[in-house]
Amino acid sequence: MFATIEIDRNNLTIMGVKFSDLKTLESTANALGSNMFEGFKPTPKGVEIIRDYVSGKISLSELVKFAEERAYV
Repeated sequence: MFATIEIDRNNLTIMGVKFSDLKTLESTANALGSNMFEGFKPTPKGVEIIRDYVSGKISLSELVKFAEERAYV
């Protein structure tokens, strides 16, 4: 089944989560799309975590820890 998420390129938001630039928004949207294809159901918290990883704010090991803890829910 195909699911959509709210992406606003004019206001630089995905599901209401703010981005600093269009490049990071698009990279995060691509990562979300790939994960959604595998069954991931994004939440605003999950969008924040992926945004922070894409922008280099958190490391891969921190991202894995969040995933293991299901912190994105």
